[in-house]
Amino acid sequence: MRGPAKAATQPVTAVPRHSWWQRLHHQLMPDYNRKAAAYWWVMVVAGAAVLLHCAIHITSLPPTAWWQIALGTALAMLAGLLPVRIPRSTNSFTAGEVFIFLLLLLYGAEAAALASALEALVGASRTSKRWTSRIASPAMATLAMFTTGSLLHLGLTAAHASGWTSELLTLFGTILFALAYFMVNTLLVTLVPRLKRNDPLNLGVFFESFGWLGIAYAGNASVAAFLFLNVKQSGVVVVVAAAPIIAILLTTGHFFFRREEAAESVKKANEAKLEQAARHVLELEVSEQRFHSAFTHASIGMALVSFNGSIRQTNRSLTTLLGLPEHALDSLTLSSFTAKSSMGTLQAELDRVRAAHQDSRSVELLCLHRDGSDVWVSINASYFTESVSGEPCFILQMQDISARRRAESELHHIAFHDGLTGLPNRLRFHEHLTAAIVNAKSASGTQDFGVLFLDMDRFKLINDSMGHSAGDVFLNTVAQRIAAVVRPNDVVARLGGDEFAVLARDAGGNSGLTQLAERLQQVLRAPMQIDGVEITSSASIGITMSSIGYHSPEEVLRDADIAMYKAKAGGKARHALFDVSLHAEVANRLKLESDLRRALLDGELSVHYQPLFDIRKGHLVGFEALARWIHPTLGPISPVLFIPVAEESGSVVQLTDFVLQQACRQLRCWQQQDAAFADLTMHVNIAGNDLAKANFVQRVTHALVNSGLRAEHLTIELTENILMERLEAAMETLNQLHDLGVRLSVDDFGTGYSSLSHLSTLPIDSLKIDRSFVVNLSPGSKESAVIQAIVLLGHSLGKKVVAEGIETGEQLKLLRELGCDIAQGYLLSRPLKQDAVAAFLDDQRRGIVYGATANVIEFPKRTTA
Repeated sequence: MRGPAKAATQPVTAVPRHSWWQRLHHQLMPDYNRKAAAYWWVMVVAGAAVLLHCAIHITSLPPTAWWQIALGTALAMLAGLLPVRIPRSTNSFTAGEVFIFLLLLLYGAEAAALASALEALVGASRTSKRWTSRIASPAMATLAMFTTGSLLHLGLTAAHASGWTSELLTLFGTILFALAYFMVNTLLVTLVPRLKRNDPLNLGVFFESFGWLGIAYAGNASVAAFLFLNVKQSGVVVVVAAAPIIAILLTTGHFFFRREEAAESVKKANEAKLEQAARHVLELEVSEQRFHSAFTHASIGMALVSFNGSIRQTNRSLTTLLGLPEHALDSLTLSSFTAKSSMGTLQAELDRVRAAHQDSRSVELLCLHRDGSDVWVSINASYFTESVSGEPCFILQMQDISARRRAESELHHIAFHDGLTGLPNRLRFHEHLTAAIVNAKSASGTQDFGVLFLDMDRFKLINDSMGHSAGDVFLNTVAQRIAAVVRPNDVVARLGGDEFAVLARDAGGNSGLTQLAERLQQVLRAPMQIDGVEITSSASIGITMSSIGYHSPEEVLRDADIAMYKAKAGGKARHALFDVSLHAEVANRLKLESDLRRALLDGELSVHYQPLFDIRKGHLVGFEALARWIHPTLGPISPVLFIPVAEESGSVVQLTDFVLQQACRQLRCWQQQDAAFADLTMHVNIAGNDLAKANFVQRVTHALVNSGLRAEHLTIELTENILMERLEAAMETLNQLHDLGVRLSVDDFGTGYSSLSHLSTLPIDSLKIDRSFVVNLSPGSKESAVIQAIVLLGHSLGKKVVAEGIETGEQLKLLRELGCDIAQGYLLSRPLKQDAVAAFLDDQRRGIVYGATANVIEFPKRTTA
């Protein structure tokens, strides 16, 4: 029985919806915290309840009392519209409390509470726009009036019951009530902002802030008590008669207080002006003293100079700056310490300051020290009038900037010179080259120029084998030798790494530049001692001339670089002149790079296989995979051409993966055709960039797994030079391949710089003799001796020896006699297409035996279809 399905996703949290109550609360009191909001609602609800009680009570009074209560309430509300501001205070009061207190004495706390609520509503509406204040203020006034008024009536009733019926008792009782009402009402109102801010109640601040209002309330209570006593004797008409009198008194007080405020303001303004004038005089005196003190004791040099250049006064810092005794410059002129080369600049700036009556810009000038050395100063000049004489002059401020100028000079040298050799760097060389181009293109320019671009041929090998410190010594030696050969007006620069450039002015045409290049090659070929080791090097030099018509230094260096690569491709240690046709070669090479990338994507490349034979037994042992490219328009492209292009353009990784995958898959297919082919091997060449990739072992593993080929049937071939140049970085990769079971072979052995110590420790399985030794192989030749040494070395280290490039039977016979293990070459078989290999294997399957006579081994000769 199936259980209930579990939810596949997390539950979605519902978005809370606010009730009408919460929305109302947010609209009324967005800045209220929980305590303030609770207090507000308690006050409003309690006030509303008391107000309802008061209204019910008033309806029980006689109708004649209603209009009297209404009249008193209206007068209180009207008075609330006309507040009187207390002098020297931010508080104000109204006369409405007079009528409210009168209603309290006449009709009780209920009538007074109703009137105070309406009067508070008028006052809150006048002073605040917030509904919270307009609602809470009447409620709090109701509570305060009802509470304190009820206490007043209880007190007076108790006093009358005891026989205390004095009018004075009524007066003082009303005043005490008014003060209590003021304190309670004020306390209720001020609690709201304090609760919002979480501030404690400070009674001292409370009484200090509202003292005047308490006195005003006491005065209103006194007036109300007198009116009450008169009403008892003369009737309500006394209130009607007293209202205009109260209004006149309030109006008079209002204007009186305003006049007092105006008079006080005028008095304060006059006092402020007098105080400001006195302060200004004092500041002038202090400023005069401060100026003289600052002038005398300033840490920078200062001088007062008249318009004619004579010096009136100097401070100690200026004479110290110039190495002179104190006051030595007084009554002299500016020219006495300013260098002639700077006087024109200084005078022009002083004339500008005098004409415009403004401060000068900062001007850097050269001054003369007493000992004859140069002192660089930054001078600021200002228009100045002395307070004593009233005659205008200049005030100069001079700051020593010699250290900064020296630092700038050093930084300028660092920015434009190579830190190792001290030669101009690429940026500085660009400047010289730009000037040479401009001069050559100008109408009067008759000076041609040439540029030689030098690249040291063996610097990387020296740097890697002997260390960077030895490389630095080598570069310094090269820089010194180049500088010693060129002419004085030529410019030698180090462009970076092991690249140098020479700008030869008045080059003397191609012949002059060629002679200079030959002298450079001669001096650079001379051996040099570095750390006790004799080093021999050479340079490939590219040359270009201004006659080509250059417009920018980048164009010149580009063409010189192209010519240098032409020299390096020609065998290094030589020079080459640039010509326009080289641009076409570069363009063709760039197109070839693009076509090669496309060919790798479109499957235009293929793999051919050259057989390898056991040189003693005469049977097939494996193949070497060789990449081939048939261009759609150019036809077959030689691997000698497109493989370097792949290495330089970064496409060699895709090329290697293509050959590796094809070769492994095809060999596994041939192995499965017949048990006799189960141990055939496949040799695949890799480039230096492949070896430098961290994922190369994974790429080889991927090819083996995809094809099902066993690791020991794959041999990776590396050229000797690549292996030695990248030895340290390659060791981990080689060990991982060896642990995987892949065989490793050193290709082109005998042409590089292998050391026996490295060769004995490397996980190498075989050595492949370079074809250059096989081509010229003959009995008793030097090549024969070299091959014999390689065979002995390989066998002593437990490694097989492979010979390639075999084209004659005599070469094959000699290699067999010298002890080589495996052979390949056109004599034995040319590289075969994939379908031709199938026919070749059929011959093997039919049992064709490759016999041997006493002198010659006979192999079938098969060429590609």
